[in-house]
Amino acid sequence: MVNLLLPIISGVLLSGALAPIALWWLAPISLALHMYSLTKSARPFLNSFLFAVVFNAIALQWTNIFVGSIPWIILFCGQAVLFIPLGLAKKYGVGFYPLIFLILEQVRSLFPFGGFGWLRLAYSQADAPYNQIAAIGGASALSALVLSIALVLYSLLKFRITLLPLLPLALLLVPIDVKSVGEVRVVMVQGNVPRLGLDFNERATQVFFNHVQETKRALALDESVDFILWPENAVDVDPFTNLTVRETLNSFSQPLIIGAVIRKEGQLLNTSIMWQRSSQEIYIKQHLTPFGEYIPLRSIASKISPYVESVEDFTTGNSSKAFTLNGVKIAPIICYELIDDALVARAARNSQLLVVQTNSATFGKSPQNAQQLAITRIRAIEYGRDILSVSTTGVSAFINHRGKIQAQTEPYQSAHLFVQPALMEGQTPRDKAGDWALVGSLSWLLICARANPRTLKYRR
Repeated sequence: MVNLLLPIISGVLLSGALAPIALWWLAPISLALHMYSLTKSARPFLNSFLFAVVFNAIALQWTNIFVGSIPWIILFCGQAVLFIPLGLAKKYGVGFYPLIFLILEQVRSLFPFGGFGWLRLAYSQADAPYNQIAAIGGASALSALVLSIALVLYSLLKFRITLLPLLPLALLLVPIDVKSVGEVRVVMVQGNVPRLGLDFNERATQVFFNHVQETKRALALDESVDFILWPENAVDVDPFTNLTVRETLNSFSQPLIIGAVIRKEGQLLNTSIMWQRSSQEIYIKQHLTPFGEYIPLRSIASKISPYVESVEDFTTGNSSKAFTLNGVKIAPIICYELIDDALVARAARNSQLLVVQTNSATFGKSPQNAQQLAITRIRAIEYGRDILSVSTTGVSAFINHRGKIQAQTEPYQSAHLFVQPALMEGQTPRDKAGDWALVGSLSWLLICARANPRTLKYRR
């Protein structure tokens, strides 16, 4: 019974490191406990699966709110399968647990269907005192550090202390070569929706006019902004074909960056548009949400969920885009794209400010948005850019380049924020390193695994 309880408790504790509980220090504690449970287990692969099932089921519970339990069960079980190789740590020694875990985390970020890296360890560490390690080695290095701390905690449990895995903390002394070269003044608008759920935009023009009305309320207080920022799906009526929507957008004297669904040559596109009366620049979402914006394995999926037939596949964009406004470079990231390492890296490299446009209405009053906000905070640290994250229903927030929330709205209501984000230039060490940051993290964990086998290898 104890052998069954330990991985379950470990999984529960790890889920508590994420929103809504969001206690960062639970992550290394839970992982150390799971390491210990593996050494006591006669079935380490089953143990690892059980740990992962509990963790994923709790952390991803928000995915079942409006689509039912079956897709949620498939998701958390499918993710849990990709944790099973953690059982190899029983054979090769607990010292290899961090290395195996980080490899599997990277696999989950890429596979299947482009990956689902939503639950990376790094994203539970937005409030950790060592979170700036993400600027040195990225999310992978932050995950690696959590695993390293867990390994030290495990060694304490075994009364065989090793402090070698903590050496990367010294990297926090490395200077971060990014600097502010100015500011812009922005009004972020959270217009809210008539009702939460999959049919949040059943009356799409209502969502649009909610954002129009909230914008007018904001500008009545202060018109001196460089641009207006709206979220994903704020404009679900094509502004290029709908005269009323187009004229309403043209009625604003300030430039807008809006999230809009449009059709072009028959193709459905999720876009971010910098809208000015005289011109428009368009970015087309490159990393679409599987089973949300397109349906893989449609014939099979249709037998699982009745909602599949109502989903029309969007078309994927094929290039990044940075809007240029009075010499300022602003890169849009649309919702799910936030977990794509390569895409975010390109966006940061080509811009001075990042804007994340998202729509959380389809996940109701769940931890989804809070989890996404934590991811956004880590991305801000990782790439040394201020980020404006704006949602239809909230929480919308201004996050500085050190991952600190400077201002935020209350959820599920119309609101706006006047903010002055810094325009950042330069690259973090992680950004300069590119993929070598991951190689460095994996190499360090391999060194730790091989450095002291007597301390970290389980003995009967």
